[in-house]
Amino acid sequence: MPNISNKHVFLLTVIACFSLLAAAYYFEYYLYLDPCPLCIMQRIAVLMVGVVALIGFFIKTQTGQKIVAAAMALASIFGCAVAGRHVWIQHLPADQVPTCGPGLEYMVETLPWAEVLAVMLRGNGNCADAQWSFLGLAMPTWVLIWFVGFIAVAGFVYLNAKVKRV
Repeated sequence: MPNISNKHVFLLTVIACFSLLAAAYYFEYYLYLDPCPLCIMQRIAVLMVGVVALIGFFIKTQTGQKIVAAAMALASIFGCAVAGRHVWIQHLPADQVPTCGPGLEYMVETLPWAEVLAVMLRGNGNCADAQWSFLGLAMPTWVLIWFVGFIAVAGFVYLNAKVKRV
C-alpha cells in the first residue's frame, strides 16, 4: 500500500465535505427540494467534519493529528446519529410518522435555542418525505454512508499519525 500522508487525507476530506454541502445547496436552490430540520442538522455535521479536517490539514504533530482525528470521528458519529434517525423516520409506517412542525424561521424567532435544537433533532413529518433517491437509496441514506466513511477515515488518520520529518 502506498504511503498516504494524513495531510492528503485531510485535504480529500475537506473537498468531500464541501462538495457534499455544494450538492445540498444545489438540491435546495436549483432543484427546489426544501431541507427538513434533520437535513439541516446533517449539513451542520458535514460542515463540522470539514472544518475539523481543514484544521487537521495544518496540524503537523502526531498528538495534534490524533486529537483532530478523534474530533472528526465525534462529528461523524453525531452525523451518523442524525442521518440514522432520518433514515428511520423515512421507513416508519405512515401512521407512525411524526406530525409536521412549524418552519425553522418561525422556531428561531419564537423559541429558545435549546428548544429549537431539540425540535430539529426530533424531526417531523417533512423528514419522512423522500424527495430524491439514487440507486434506490434516499438522500439521508447516502449521507449516512458518507458519515460511516468519515469515521473510517478518522480511524485511518489516527492510526497513521506520524511526526512530520523535514
